[in-house]
Amino acid sequence: MMNASPSRLAAGAATVTVMLWASAFVSIRSAGAAYSPGALALGRLLAGAVTLGVICLLRREGLPPRAAWRGIAISGLLWFGFYMVALNWGEQQVDAGTAALVVNVGPLLIALLGARLLGDPMPPRLLAGMAVSFAGAVTVGLSMSGEGGSSVLGVALCLLAAVAYAAGVVAQKPALGRASVLQVTTFGCLVGAVACLPFAGQLVHDAAHAPVSATLNMVYLGVFPTALAFTTWAYALARTTASRMGATTYAVPALVVLMSWLALGEVPGLLTLVGGALCLAGVAVSRSRPRAAARAAVAETVPRPRPERARDSA
Repeated sequence: MMNASPSRLAAGAATVTVMLWASAFVSIRSAGAAYSPGALALGRLLAGAVTLGVICLLRREGLPPRAAWRGIAISGLLWFGFYMVALNWGEQQVDAGTAALVVNVGPLLIALLGARLLGDPMPPRLLAGMAVSFAGAVTVGLSMSGEGGSSVLGVALCLLAAVAYAAGVVAQKPALGRASVLQVTTFGCLVGAVACLPFAGQLVHDAAHAPVSATLNMVYLGVFPTALAFTTWAYALARTTASRMGATTYAVPALVVLMSWLALGEVPGLLTLVGGALCLAGVAVSRSRPRAAARAAVAETVPRPRPERARDSA
């Protein structure tokens, strides 16, 4: 039985990440009704840090190398900490469609920062795919927007969340070259949890009054969309460029529409379905490779026949 290629494993890890992050939007909607933005972020991060910490202890991972701490600290503060608080707060100020539209500026910022700071290539297929997916995200956002549900503060918070997300991804990429995937994810989550400790009082207060379903959703957010999904994200990011990984997350709006349909009974309109299809089509284009590169990759996986020994002449 042949082992899966690294590219297929990375694609599978990215798929797991996108599906779990899409499910997070449904859980945040439920938990956010009972928990304040900071309390929800802290509870989620604590659940994630405990889960990852136990796995690290079982695997005897140890502390990350000193050279990786800068990237871990920056991504922990910006992505695990600030991003989650700002997004939770922003979604209380604007409708889901507007939030999805503004946050989806993130992959574009990742591509620009990745090209500038990390030297990531910007092939035409990636740019074309991102353009198609962004058009799909705009379509989904407009179709899901409620009347009068937006505010300047909410839009600003979602925009800040997108900037923090992009900067955190770009900071995390170099750290993955110096420490293991599990180390980078675990200690990034721990840094984010420490940064959110000022919300500990709110967490205790909200937990005492929140329904069990909201608390279970918060724990789910910590264990799966945080601990598991951020680990699979880091695994895939370590094996590709930040720009390509950012483009992959454009599939999230399409999956959110589908999950909201199945879990919440929110039947999407025709425009929403069209936007979701554009998001998925753009991701497919951005992750595709030219035919010549694909043929070369296949040729590398096919074992070459051994040369036959020349027969002695009679």
